[in-house]
Amino acid sequence: MSGSDAGRARRGVSVRRHGGEHDPDSRQLLKELGQQSPLLITLVLLWMVLWRSFTPIDLLAGIGVALLVTRVFELPPVQLSGRFNPWWLLVYLFWLAVEVVEGSFSVAARAFDFRRVPRSAVVEVRLITRSDFALTLIAITVSLIPGSLVLEVDRSNSTLFLHVLGTENQRDIERARERVRVVEHRLLRAIGSRDELKESSR
Repeated sequence: MSGSDAGRARRGVSVRRHGGEHDPDSRQLLKELGQQSPLLITLVLLWMVLWRSFTPIDLLAGIGVALLVTRVFELPPVQLSGRFNPWWLLVYLFWLAVEVVEGSFSVAARAFDFRRVPRSAVVEVRLITRSDFALTLIAITVSLIPGSLVLEVDRSNSTLFLHVLGTENQRDIERARERVRVVEHRLLRAIGSRDELKESSR
């Protein structure tokens, strides 16, 4: 390191070496931003949806707010599987739309069936995935489909506790568990690791 480089290093200025390497702090910052990119994108989209405006100014403001939130509150990085299939994601979204419509009619039919009082139960479902990102998306999907609502997420054991309508017997409870596993399998085809996808296919 030359004298000028040493002087700049003492003043806290990053020094780029001849090999094109940056200081470890810069590399760590870029790594953290890469890991948190799904969270950053989600926060930016949420900001624009809440303001109901999609102008470049709102985009820049959303990026600023997202960076501020992730740096101030030091949220844990989102670990991704490194695998993404756009086709299966589109299939997943289309399937979800169909499930929402069918679930709406099913709940409406139960509401207007005055011959019986619909029963409900709290069902525990153990998932295969260990990804916080996938676990969150599965919980959101299950809650979006009418007739089921996630009450609690046990992150350490990858377990969902959900309230399910129309559970007249044990068979209905097992059917509710199977529906959640279908949600997980369909989502893992889009964003899950190969090992998780293989295990969910069994």
